[in-house]
Amino acid sequence: MEKIDIAIIGGGVIGLASASEVARKSRDVFIFERDKTFGQEASSRNSEVIHSGIYYPKGSLKARTSLEGNRLLYEICEENNIPFRRTGKLIVATNSLEASQLDELILRGEGNGVEGVEMISSREVAKIEPQVKAEKAIFIPSTGIIDSHCLMEYFLFKAKGGGADIVYDSEVTGIEKRGAEYILTVRSEDETYQLSSRVVINCAGLDSDTISEKAGIEKEEYSLHYCKGDYFRVGNGKNRLVTHLVYPVPLPSGAGLGIHATPDLAGGLRIGPDAEYLASREVSYDIDPAKAAKFHESVKAFLPFVQEEDLSMDTSGVRSKLQDESEHFRDFVINHETASGHEGFINLIGIESPGLTASAAIARIVKEMVNDFL
Repeated sequence: MEKIDIAIIGGGVIGLASASEVARKSRDVFIFERDKTFGQEASSRNSEVIHSGIYYPKGSLKARTSLEGNRLLYEICEENNIPFRRTGKLIVATNSLEASQLDELILRGEGNGVEGVEMISSREVAKIEPQVKAEKAIFIPSTGIIDSHCLMEYFLFKAKGGGADIVYDSEVTGIEKRGAEYILTVRSEDETYQLSSRVVINCAGLDSDTISEKAGIEKEEYSLHYCKGDYFRVGNGKNRLVTHLVYPVPLPSGAGLGIHATPDLAGGLRIGPDAEYLASREVSYDIDPAKAAKFHESVKAFLPFVQEEDLSMDTSGVRSKLQDESEHFRDFVINHETASGHEGFINLIGIESPGLTASAAIARIVKEMVNDFL
């Protein structure tokens, strides 16, 4: 049986970033990805936004890793020619109730250390975004957009440079703790094989709770809920009428940040995602074209130039949420499972938004856990 040092399950942005930090020539590091290439699920089906950290409770992992990840991603992009744009972001209030919610949100952002955040008036909004309507807004200069595929390519290149390897079409179907090692059963096309690893890093995204259970770590608080989000593209020549990210006041349910406008690096404009909790874990990326009416209704107060006939179906993604529809906030799980007797098993569960932003910062936490163990 082949023996390795570190097995990373999942080749999305979190798995690749983690591999880029833990890989070194003295270690055998393998990434196991069940798809035919990297980043085919949540990592490539999102808004590609570099978040600031304004939304999350002070001291939470989401707040800390978003703030650090924001800084790290801009450094990585500038040093490695990864396409990005520091667009800045408006969180807009269209009535007095929403305006009062902005006051609380800006205090949270300032408490989290988000730099440059300021409240601006409707007149100031009109100066920077003439087509956007708002009573007032929060302006966040540190928010931007990134080419997520190029970012993942960078992480993979760095990981391979450190000696790591990635194997595709390889699904981990079994994990058994045997002494100080973990025996992984891997199915690859028509072949099934086993190997042992001293460390397992669970970055399996939508199935990270299932992977944890396969290792014998069954915690109710790790159970994931699937939440689908669809996007529509704005056409009819209106794609260049907005240059900043424009968000509504976030949903009180905590299901998402609300249907927002996101310019992309190619000059397009998308609105979305919505947030629809799924009754089962069967994933479909199909979009109901009739949803265009709902999307138009959601944005018409702050994007009055968008008409329903301007919208066409774009893409869809599924988020792995730890909170159900009745809960408002659950933090990332980044845990070395020593307390349950699983030394060397590191769980990353519920890494939804702001996971892309936080990826480099999360990877550094993982590196510290691994270095403390090995």
